Amino acid sequence: MKRPHLVHFLAIVTDDSINIKASITMKENLMAQNLDLDIPTPKFPIQALRLLNAYQFTMKIIGVSKDQKEIYKKSFESDSFGNFNFKIPLTKDRESIEILQLYETKKKPGLELHLGTYIPLRIFSPKKIIICDFDKTLVDTKYSTTKEVYRSLTRSMEENPTVMSSVEILHRYIKRGHHPFILSASPHFYEDSMRDWLYKNNIFSAGIFLKDYRHFFSFLDGELTTKDLKLQGLYKLNHLLDILLMTGIPDELVLMGDNFESDPAIYLTLTKILREDIDPWVVWNDIKEQDIFQLKKKQNSQFLNKIYQLDNLLTRKRKESFGKKISIKIYIRKRFKEDVLIAPQSFEKQKKYLDMVEMYDGLYQKEFEKMMEERHAKSVKGADSTI
Repeated sequence: MKRPHLVHFLAIVTDDSINIKASITMKENLMAQNLDLDIPTPKFPIQALRLLNAYQFTMKIIGVSKDQKEIYKKSFESDSFGNFNFKIPLTKDRESIEILQLYETKKKPGLELHLGTYIPLRIFSPKKIIICDFDKTLVDTKYSTTKEVYRSLTRSMEENPTVMSSVEILHRYIKRGHHPFILSASPHFYEDSMRDWLYKNNIFSAGIFLKDYRHFFSFLDGELTTKDLKLQGLYKLNHLLDILLMTGIPDELVLMGDNFESDPAIYLTLTKILREDIDPWVVWNDIKEQDIFQLKKKQNSQFLNKIYQLDNLLTRKRKESFGKKISIKIYIRKRFKEDVLIAPQSFEKQKKYLDMVEMYDGLYQKEFEKMMEERHAKSVKGADSTI
């Protein structure tokens, strides 16, 4: 027997709203079948291929205070893929919401099927965020051939080499109070496997944004087209804007990616949007001139709308901070030791942006441990010489 199942749920509280991103699918209810449940094991992406199916749902949200008092109740309709993306405006009463109870009410008329209970995430001031790519940045994955794609679907992420130098940077900023978000062009049905990997590497409460491949098969509702299978520019910049619209403009932003494809161009473009007071229409036209951002007619209007929303947030942020610039740092993993930054032509002479980029060696476990031992030995030697 199948029942609605929450794939993911992310709720972030800002100064004026509760921002929610969620996805629901239909899944076999193993408990109802009295099946023996094994000890949890790492998940394979192929086990989540049910997420290629598309369903529509109605999600009822109840906001509850610490003392279990019901403050807010409303139902929301998903898109045709079972995805939700909406804001709940904060009023004086709603500021006391501490818990969100979720129910699906469409699939079984007359029944409210409990999906889960969640505590919304609050990112306190000064607001610090780190957004990190996954493939080739945290994990050295390969999808070049049909064989490699099949292998990635039928084994856990743990079997791919972990880029320990990237994990160390991510851990360092999490300890400093930066909330992590993972942004990847991997298919959306990799989420469970990816979440397992993050937990194993002590990366918790990260918001995950993946490419929903169902959009490529939809003639009406798809936000992505076949060109976006290979070109990552629009997809990644689009989700970077989604993250910032959910969290609000941060005081400190760290971006992590690799030098294999288009991460430097995407991150530098976002940096320019955030650091300069430019009319959204000018920003939009500059973006369209770059090869990695190819926009269809429908994508044009959606993307431009997000840029205007972000501009409104930036205007408010500049007034509140008296014009203080957002602190931005970009880390780009090298492909090889002598690798140099691949920057778009429009940024080649803009040193103020290129100086925000730091290239680093993408080291695996043994190489990373050797590097850390060498660092430790140098620090001990330096300490001894001062005695």
